[in-house]
Amino acid sequence: MRLVTYKANGRVSYGAVVDGGVVDLAKRLPHASLKALLAAGAIPDATRAVAGQTADVKLDAIVFLPPIPDPDKIICIGLNYDEHRKETGREKTAYPTLFTRFADTQVGHGQALVKPKSTSQFDYEGELAIVIGKRGRHVPKERALEYVAGYSCYHDGSVRDWQSHTTQFVPGKNFPATGGFGPWLVTADEIPDPSKLTLATRLNGQEVQRAGTDMMIFPIPELIAYITAFTELMPGDVIPTGTPSGVGSRRNPQLFMKPGDIAEVEISGVGTLKNPVIGE
Repeated sequence: MRLVTYKANGRVSYGAVVDGGVVDLAKRLPHASLKALLAAGAIPDATRAVAGQTADVKLDAIVFLPPIPDPDKIICIGLNYDEHRKETGREKTAYPTLFTRFADTQVGHGQALVKPKSTSQFDYEGELAIVIGKRGRHVPKERALEYVAGYSCYHDGSVRDWQSHTTQFVPGKNFPATGGFGPWLVTADEIPDPSKLTLATRLNGQEVQRAGTDMMIFPIPELIAYITAFTELMPGDVIPTGTPSGVGSRRNPQLFMKPGDIAEVEISGVGTLKNPVIGE
């Protein structure tokens, strides 16, 4: 099932994507948002509510919002593909590299990524995102996938000069509207093994990144186990799992996003996240 948060006719809602559009789940279930639905463990209820229903609104009549517009936490993974680690010149580490994003850095499918006026180094990073489905602390990696509600595409747009001001990534990852998230959340039952997906990033139709998710240094179960060792993950929390090699800052010549560009992140079994780029 593909679950989406959207705006139509001036109203924010969430629903399931079916042939021809979206079935409005907010009209059929008591949960106020997709995050609330996850917190209630109500994906089976959503499946039953959608069965036999026709679309309430067409896809081309909605504004896509991030699947989870208001996650409690967005914990991003850096340097999680070895070829990307090598192209950055970083040493191997025994533990994952983590940083955070703020909710206002995210935009939905079809919405504009905003290149900050203070930079000319707005870089692309296509990633697979996991969305947490139930609260968890000290989760063993053998059970980690039980805590995943589903998967989505993520564009971890990076302001490279600000990212490199110090050893901390946070400033370069948190300009408003610099990250894409969507177009929807594909429930975990449709992706039994997230290590068997293919990720591709395109800029203006040109493929600039491609990798299999089996190439992650720290697979998803290890990431969840590591993160829950120091914090509690909550329903709706988002974990973008890292980008492969081919980023613009490491090319010769360098390749950065600029106003007028179109950026796409496509993941097999999930979908394609597409965002235009505008200037601040």
